[in-house]
Amino acid sequence: MATTKWSLDPTHSEIGFKIKHLMISNVSGNFNKFDVQVETNGDNFENANVTANIDVASINTNNEQRDAHLRNADFFEVEKHPEITFTSTKVERVDDDTFNLYGNLIIKETTKPVKLSVEYSGVAKDPWGNVKAGFTINGKINRKDFGINYNAVLETGGVMLGEELKVNGEIQLVKQAELQPA
Repeated sequence: MATTKWSLDPTHSEIGFKIKHLMISNVSGNFNKFDVQVETNGDNFENANVTANIDVASINTNNEQRDAHLRNADFFEVEKHPEITFTSTKVERVDDDTFNLYGNLIIKETTKPVKLSVEYSGVAKDPWGNVKAGFTINGKINRKDFGINYNAVLETGGVMLGEELKVNGEIQLVKQAELQPA
């Protein structure tokens, strides 16, 4: 069967996150620069190989001071660790439109296995003849597993930041080419 390559459509994709702040609300952010590449057997995503690279310096929480703090040594150390990477290890079908995507996530040179829930939205052809596939991705990671330990104790005895980070994405891929086996 032919191997199909899919590339990210960055104008129709986003990767974001939420974290508890003061343990009473969530702060949201996203990464403005990232890339996702996928290889499938034909148009079947059930055995997909997925790689993603995120430019950590592109973090955006709509607050320049906070974003600068997230880039420094208290959090991501962007100068030493400019990229977050994900490489899939397994895709597991849950039902017709839902998959579990397992893989290795690397943040600050620490590699941990993660499981993401993926909702497959289907394939469509755009007005210019490009074949596109859409996905919604959700998951949770513990930031301390990756050496992101910064926090502050509050007067009330609580902490400023939660440990759990909720990740989410809307990913649209563009079919690039089908490569026939030799």
